[in-house]
Amino acid sequence: MAELRHSSAAGGGGGAAVARPSAARHHPDAAAISTLLSPPPSSSKDLDHVDHVEQQQQQQHHGSRREWRFTSGSAGSMVAGAFLALLLLLAVTLTLAPSIWSHLRPGYLCKKEGFILRCPPVIEPPSLWENPHSTTTSWEPCAEQRSYYHNPPLPEEEPNGYLGIHAEGGLNQQRIAVIQICNAVAVARIMNVTLIIPLMKQDQIWKDQTRFEDVFDVDHFINYLKDDVRIVKDIPSWLPDRGDLYTSLRRTVKNIPKYASAEWYLDNVLPRIKEKRVMALKPFVDRLGYDNVPAEINRLRCRVNYHALKFLPHIEEMAETLASRMRNRTGTLQPYMALHLRFEKGMVGLSFCDFVGNRREKAMMAAYRKKEWPRRFKNGSHVWHQALQKRKEGRCPLEPGEVAVILMAMGYPKETQVYVASGQVYGGENRMAALRNMFPNLVRKEELATEEELKPLRKHVTSLAAIDFLVCLKSDVFVMTHGGNFAKLVMGTRRYMGHHLKSIKPNKALMAKVLGDPYLGWPAFVDEVATMHEGRTGLPEPTFPGYDIYENPLSHCMCRSKS
Repeated sequence: MAELRHSSAAGGGGGAAVARPSAARHHPDAAAISTLLSPPPSSSKDLDHVDHVEQQQQQQHHGSRREWRFTSGSAGSMVAGAFLALLLLLAVTLTLAPSIWSHLRPGYLCKKEGFILRCPPVIEPPSLWENPHSTTTSWEPCAEQRSYYHNPPLPEEEPNGYLGIHAEGGLNQQRIAVIQICNAVAVARIMNVTLIIPLMKQDQIWKDQTRFEDVFDVDHFINYLKDDVRIVKDIPSWLPDRGDLYTSLRRTVKNIPKYASAEWYLDNVLPRIKEKRVMALKPFVDRLGYDNVPAEINRLRCRVNYHALKFLPHIEEMAETLASRMRNRTGTLQPYMALHLRFEKGMVGLSFCDFVGNRREKAMMAAYRKKEWPRRFKNGSHVWHQALQKRKEGRCPLEPGEVAVILMAMGYPKETQVYVASGQVYGGENRMAALRNMFPNLVRKEELATEEELKPLRKHVTSLAAIDFLVCLKSDVFVMTHGGNFAKLVMGTRRYMGHHLKSIKPNKALMAKVLGDPYLGWPAFVDEVATMHEGRTGLPEPTFPGYDIYENPLSHCMCRSKS
């Protein structure tokens, strides 16, 4: 286009040169003017010089035209290059725009206001079986990412010492041990000491003698964490009193404050480990804080919980089989709900809440509480007032009948397939009657699996609890009825997996209010339940300050999604 513009200009110049003689021919004084302006006659030598000069001028003119054409061509190339660069920039921008936009726009987050969880509105229609897709795309797991300044553990020949942990936990509380294992790895990392595979405390009630290697894949655990902490399978053989490690007072660090800081361990435990070479920590439940440790330590806890701790293959396979059977109970593929029902006798007694029952049942529960918790029971005169206050605060386990009413108000049909994970329910089948009448398709693992299939797992009671955990984890909807580490860890893992799986946590404080209102009709009750639980389905929400990361790992172990 530059060459075309140059040719037009050259043509215009030629036209003007031709126009002047034409104008002179038509002007009346053209001859006089021409005579005055014309030079005098010259000799032939001069004419030859003029011809030579004209030839040089013509050559210069043609050279300038060639130069202009060359320059114009360069300009054209530059314009074309700039255009291509612009197209490339546009393509890159369009490619990266979603990622850039995802980091600029705020991620989907619910915020708690008192007892109510406020969530941003979505345009998708509600579903009984999954959270809206738009609520699940803002966050992704990132616990596997290590800090830029991450240092490997000390080599075997230069250890700071060895650390042993006595992990507590029993039936339906084996995940308490998991939390202690995560914390043990974190503490070992803080002090840069070698961790001995934690010893699982033997349960005195259930006579369970499960070891770490009876439930978890030890080799995977050690290999996965090799860049974080050096882990060994057993107490060093050179230790003379190795059999007394967890009972010897001289090798045990006691009186560890609850939710201790990283600095506390560096100041109070590490010097003793360096002195004695091997030390054990006891007790260790809740002995490491969350907001007073480096961010990388909290991320390490998630790495242990969600990536390093794997159940043994036969446990995983059995859980997968039961989950598949739950979805195919009717002959066609159907979603299923997992219900963690915390209404065992021990939980009911420990709660010191009041529940429906006749005089005989209440008298028997009072005698049980007086025997098991005499200091708290005292003479029993204050129990009723305490029970009423705890129910108002949402600190009482939901009864099976209350759970049934809540689920029906949420819209779950009578045909819903429900997997029940629980111990022996207090009150037996009489207590379960209301729930079973409203949801007759209740089933436990003992009804899904044959005795032959369960027999290998019965060697270790904790293995049965692991089956319940995995079937709950794989469910389409998980419902918890009370607190506890089992439900907490199921909900946290489902959130870490992407928030799309529904995990319902009933609002027990507000439910106590509406369940106790005799004038509230069913339509109004349904509306109240819907409003209370609009955001209590495992949607993204910040981790509370001072609150552990195992129920909600978002703030510490999840990052903004790149998509």
